[in-house]
Amino acid sequence: MPDVSAPLRVVVVSGLHRDARRRTVDDLITAVPGSLAVHHDLDGIAEGLVHRVIRDRWGPVSHDRVELDHLCASCTLRQDLVPTLLELAERGEHTMVVVETWDGVEPRGVCEVLADHAPLRLATVVGAVDAERLLPDLSGHDDLADRSLDIAVEDERTIAEVLAHQVEYPTTLVLHGDRHRDEARTLLEQLNPAAVVVPPGGGVVALTEGRFDPLSAHNRLNPAWAQYTDLAHGRVSTVVWTRKRPLHPTRLHEALERIVSFGLRGRGRVWLAGRSDTLLVWDAYNDALLLESGGPWMGALPEAALDLVSEARRVSALMDWDPVVGDRRQHLAFTGVDLDAERLVTLLDSCLITDEETGRPLAEDPFADAL
Repeated sequence: MPDVSAPLRVVVVSGLHRDARRRTVDDLITAVPGSLAVHHDLDGIAEGLVHRVIRDRWGPVSHDRVELDHLCASCTLRQDLVPTLLELAERGEHTMVVVETWDGVEPRGVCEVLADHAPLRLATVVGAVDAERLLPDLSGHDDLADRSLDIAVEDERTIAEVLAHQVEYPTTLVLHGDRHRDEARTLLEQLNPAAVVVPPGGGVVALTEGRFDPLSAHNRLNPAWAQYTDLAHGRVSTVVWTRKRPLHPTRLHEALERIVSFGLRGRGRVWLAGRSDTLLVWDAYNDALLLESGGPWMGALPEAALDLVSEARRVSALMDWDPVVGDRRQHLAFTGVDLDAERLVTLLDSCLITDEETGRPLAEDPFADAL
């Protein structure tokens, strides 16, 4: 019998690949007696329809339409999923509940909300992946809307962006399918070195006994202070480029399209000449790049403000620290298949400020209006 005094164990399973996700959930609720799966079907959200399906190992337990104040994934989470889980926890009749997210939902928002509720124990986060579809989806150009997977008004995310977040955030990745399996596994291991990659089956249950910490996941993933490592196996590689010299804004702007085209995923931080106080975060998904302020460099902060910075950032800055430039640097990681590392590094190096340009005023900054 479940311990009614203990928090309800919750496992979140996310994944763009619907069949792989559903089979992963089936394996979990089949292997754990007394468990349930909760899924919000958002296929009809554009027409105002959201359905909550609760099932156990034998089939559906309930199938109800959900009435929401606003039709979006975050409203579904706050107004229905959390109350449903808290009600199940209060009953104390189940050993585990598996939250199966919908295709275009990223796990981070779900997990951060669930972790705030003491009657629930967020045990682990699982990403379910189809080996055959992983590379085409990460390298494609579709927006969610192109596949009718957008979940809110003006949801402009791409398939590659959502899938990257679904495989980088979890601590467990279940890889389904045999075609391209070895390459897909290597790609997952390089995108998320912190995750355990396992085959489908009941063995994933052993990874649901712990506790998932969203803060640790955030610290691990934040490109403002994450530390990346060169990796290579077969056709898949991750190239890390680190330099202690600023980038020339005009040459970087002219080279952006070529730089981004080199990898499936680009992450990290950059130092732009003329902006010695501002760390810029680089977040690229296939050929889509987000470049934005990540706050001040630690070396730009007054001593009195250092205690206000997170421990993760302080530790990272100390690892990067240089007596002349502090933690200012370029630290970018590019992960891809058949990635031409030599050409990429040469191109990046060509964008750096030269000795002759150091200390001189910039003629122009193409990023002035955007950053």
